[in-house]
Amino acid sequence: MNIPELYQIYLQHPKICTDSRQITPGCLFFALKGETFNGNAFAHQALESGASYVIIDEAGYATSSHTILVDDVLNTLQRMAQHHRKQLDIPILAVGGSNGKTTSKELLHAVLSSKFDTISTLGNLNNHIGVALSLLRIRSHHQIAVIEIGANHQHETMQLCKIAMPTMGVVTNNGKDHLEGFGSVEGVRKANAEMFEYLRERGGKVFVNADLPDLMADSSGMQRITYALHNTADYQSRSIKNNHFASVALPGGTMIESKLAGSFNAINLVLAAAVGSYFGIEESEIAHALESYTPKLNRSQVIAYKDATIVMDAYNANPSSMILAIKSFMQMPGDKKCVILADMLELGKYAKQEHKNIIELLSTLHLQRIILIGPLFGEHANLIPCRHFSDTASAVDWFKAEDFSGWLILLKGSRGFQLEKLLA
Repeated sequence: MNIPELYQIYLQHPKICTDSRQITPGCLFFALKGETFNGNAFAHQALESGASYVIIDEAGYATSSHTILVDDVLNTLQRMAQHHRKQLDIPILAVGGSNGKTTSKELLHAVLSSKFDTISTLGNLNNHIGVALSLLRIRSHHQIAVIEIGANHQHETMQLCKIAMPTMGVVTNNGKDHLEGFGSVEGVRKANAEMFEYLRERGGKVFVNADLPDLMADSSGMQRITYALHNTADYQSRSIKNNHFASVALPGGTMIESKLAGSFNAINLVLAAAVGSYFGIEESEIAHALESYTPKLNRSQVIAYKDATIVMDAYNANPSSMILAIKSFMQMPGDKKCVILADMLELGKYAKQEHKNIIELLSTLHLQRIILIGPLFGEHANLIPCRHFSDTASAVDWFKAEDFSGWLILLKGSRGFQLEKLLA
């Protein structure tokens, strides 16, 4: 079955499912494969659970007329998403970069939704599967789509852009993320610049942080709208000091006090405001949308826990975001401060040195308590006064037994450590 034929079936059954445990009646089940599972093995179960059709790539699992055999399920999903994208005539804004992608995407959705029927990536489903699924959620009534683009190796950003076919984009920043896959900091920059390359070739537009020279250089010569907190830009804003939350003053003078913990989020607010302004949204509406946005997904949240205040930024971590989080945390008022940091993953040959760098930063700060979790931090834990646990589970009982009344606590670490379990 070719893509146009399969697409006609999709139009009749526009709900896509890739998890046999989450089948909804009438959906199309794409039997994807992973390192530890084979979706083909669940094809029959998916049909029994209510799927209208299952798409497989192993003939041995073709059990009924509602089983569609293709050469490669993942490739078919991506090609169908691309085919669907070609039927759409709406602006699609791609959000890439090292840090702040998901928060920026959420803020953009909040602002654009104040005027347009907007759809955006769910959570951080930003990889080779998630981008395709996000595109296939777009319906004819939607007016703008915000698609998050995530990558962990060279050429992946370009591949995802070719599927999503964005008309405009933003690279939030270049940092030390996924160094194991990108190879180096220079590799990160090269990979992120693939979005600029894609849009440059197609006459697309980009929103660029004018405070970052590397992004300004990589987007040189393009159609771009610049935004900034410090340098001169098309959309010039300024940061406002706030005890806990990111706050900014927009060009028209409107003050925004957000619910996002950490001053580093101020530039994400400005990006969302700049995009909103480009699309003709009034500054007052932009301000209302940004101030109303409540962070979730363990990103930049301030949580009351017993009699302590938790700064929860534990969805993910890399050296760049870890340093930003720590420095922002130290700017917050409080006499009793504790950091609970877990290992940063996917750093490859840079892991040892980058964790040591964080330890050295901590040694210069006036922190009352330092808690480190994970084997990578454990290699250097003896360099500073701290407490170390091998994993999050080992720290749960200790954390629950401690009296943190009046403390300000930062939780930051890679997703694999699920630091939020300390608060369960």
